[in-house]
Amino acid sequence: MSRNMLGVINLIHESDELEALTASRCPASVPFGARYRLIDFTLSSMVNSGISKVAVFAHTKYRSLMDHLGSGRHWDLHHRQSSLFVLPPVTDDVNEVRRGDLFHFYQNRDYFTRSSHDYVIVTRSHMVCNINLDHVLEEHIATGADITVICKRQSELYGGMARKVMTDGAGRVTGMQDHFGRLNSDLISMEMYVMRKELLLELVDTSLAQGQDHLVRHAIMSRLDTLLVRSYQYTGYLGVVNTIESYYQNNMQLLRPEVWKSLFFEPGPIFTKVKDEPPARYCEGAKTSNSLIANGTIIEGTVINSIIFRGVHVRKGAVIRNSIVMQNGIIGENCNLDRVILDKDVRIEASRELRGADAVPFVAGKRKII
Repeated sequence: MSRNMLGVINLIHESDELEALTASRCPASVPFGARYRLIDFTLSSMVNSGISKVAVFAHTKYRSLMDHLGSGRHWDLHHRQSSLFVLPPVTDDVNEVRRGDLFHFYQNRDYFTRSSHDYVIVTRSHMVCNINLDHVLEEHIATGADITVICKRQSELYGGMARKVMTDGAGRVTGMQDHFGRLNSDLISMEMYVMRKELLLELVDTSLAQGQDHLVRHAIMSRLDTLLVRSYQYTGYLGVVNTIESYYQNNMQLLRPEVWKSLFFEPGPIFTKVKDEPPARYCEGAKTSNSLIANGTIIEGTVINSIIFRGVHVRKGAVIRNSIVMQNGIIGENCNLDRVILDKDVRIEASRELRGADAVPFVAGKRKII
């Protein structure tokens, strides 16, 4: 059924408190889980649900995103019957780039008008989940809703920021807030909205005519009384990853086998850009425990409760605990790391000690030598 639905991954003004991790990239392309990017989860859910036309509305710092997505081949979106579009802002004018998502939808309205699909799902990239969107569309049609908001009842967000939602006994959304609101509810929006394509285009035109250009804040929240907006409750694993603490905690959750199985294999696999590298090499004296270690790594030291990405070299005597080391990092001899996040290509000189605080891990940006 989802074959009748367009996919939109909306990166316009996406919530981002990831500090050094997004200094040179957008949140969608932040590495996650030893070999993935944040956008892989939303994109894979769409593909697994039969959505064959996907547009990514890029905004700023999207060079690494375009390199990661390429032609969409790794998600099987490169055939004649399927497509992946990356749509950056159509102008370099700073004032227009700063405008909301409805303005950018309007600038690329031919993507919608040229399609024969009846429905559209608009999502973000910072919601780490694995969801069957077929079920969502079926319920959306069966209930006669104008808009269906995918929600999750979850009180623990591990430091992430999410929009809270209030519903009545029939599942109709009666209240929504921005990320900084004080709505007393444990039902959060996963920032996934299903509606008819014609309704989205109508909201674009009417909202822009009124000087409003944000889909949720203006077009949806202001029309809760006039539109039938219903919630669909997702029951699988959800990680809201838009702060440093939430990034760290949700990576650490992957070390729990039940979370790993639920997120990466149910209801379908998570796809990513494939990079052929040799298997991880464990040298004499290497010790590892409860860690995710990607291919292409060389482990000579000790790794405990950590996430190690491709191509990392942990040299003799080095000890890594409770940490995340991204691609091609080099950890020198006799180093000691605890609660540390190292971005790509970071080199730690020999005999250094780095420790993060209990509340916030230590973060090193790309290509640093410490």
